[in-house]
Amino acid sequence: MTYFSDYSKKRFAILVLIVSISGFSQGMLLPLISIIFERDGVSSALNGLNATGLYIGTLLISPFIEQPLRKWGYKPIILIGGALVFASLLIFPLWKSVTFWFVLRLLIGVGDHALHFATQTWITSTTDHKSLGKGMAIYGLSFSTGFAVGPLMVKLIQVTEALPFIVSSAMCLFAWAFVFFLQNEKPERLTRDLHARGWHRYKIAIAFGWIAFLGPFAYGFLESALNALFPVYALRKDFDVNMIPIMLSVFTFGGILTQVPLGAIADKIGRRYVLMIGSFGGAIILGIASFLEHSQMAVAVAFFFTGALVGSMFSLGITYMADLTPKELLPTGNLLCGIALSIGSLTGPFLGGVYLEYVKYSFLLLVAMLLLAVAIVLLVFGRNKNKRLVSM
Repeated sequence: MTYFSDYSKKRFAILVLIVSISGFSQGMLLPLISIIFERDGVSSALNGLNATGLYIGTLLISPFIEQPLRKWGYKPIILIGGALVFASLLIFPLWKSVTFWFVLRLLIGVGDHALHFATQTWITSTTDHKSLGKGMAIYGLSFSTGFAVGPLMVKLIQVTEALPFIVSSAMCLFAWAFVFFLQNEKPERLTRDLHARGWHRYKIAIAFGWIAFLGPFAYGFLESALNALFPVYALRKDFDVNMIPIMLSVFTFGGILTQVPLGAIADKIGRRYVLMIGSFGGAIILGIASFLEHSQMAVAVAFFFTGALVGSMFSLGITYMADLTPKELLPTGNLLCGIALSIGSLTGPFLGGVYLEYVKYSFLLLVAMLLLAVAIVLLVFGRNKNKRLVSM
């Protein structure tokens, strides 16, 4: 029993390490490529569109990833996904091209989604439900920590443009190697007619947990829009280029500080309430910050407090989904959470790029309106959802 407990802790620690390095790579990649393209004169719309390659890759692999996971188990999927990520990062410096880098970002999206889908499902399937919120909060914390450090690597382009890609690839390879120490496991087997009817599983999982997908969707929108396009917007506002990665990092750092406390609170009072209050608070703060953009420090402070309120939306969304979804459908629910994250991440740079190109008003207001919409949906449609599902 002691061995099992020790092994479970080791497994959790390795999965957390993998996710933190993945977050580091994503956090670095979005602002790094945006700044490189902006310096090269690439339009903001094309810049934002290029950033969507990561999330298009995630969507492309999503319909095909669940069955291999159920058949082969978690470990092979993590190994394949991690190998694809560090190999793609290493190839970036070989040829600077908008099209070539779009393809590489697409491949990283495929690898990242395979890696995240397997690790999320592994954790939600093996963690005691009473402490699931705390466990997923630590998972989210590890990703957020990596994501917060990632933008700081942008400064390495002052040495050479290739250096950030090489450093990120080496760190991914380091974390990936630890997966070989894990024993492979498989998800809980499907019963009844759910095994043969894939789309039927999706419909049931959506019926149970659709409102929980708002958390990953909003987090993906925020993550991609802020990291891919806020640097462009800030440069046009004459912000100090060295201040931009710091501002992006304090947003994530705010989420790091509150990730575990919010997860523990959500275990007691419910994920919906924490998601709803955080979304509404973030909308208010960013709405106010949109009138204070003449001060870089005011925007940085607003980013910190907004991150503290909404930085755990992804992990809270997953645990909210686990509350609503039968255990045998957890892989399907995790897959749909990943798809929601990808759709949000895909929508963020695209809508943000169009917004910057044509609206030309405060970029922060766009993000504030999204958070307000999420809070309203949670308030109106989330009430008594558990009771309605039990009756179904």
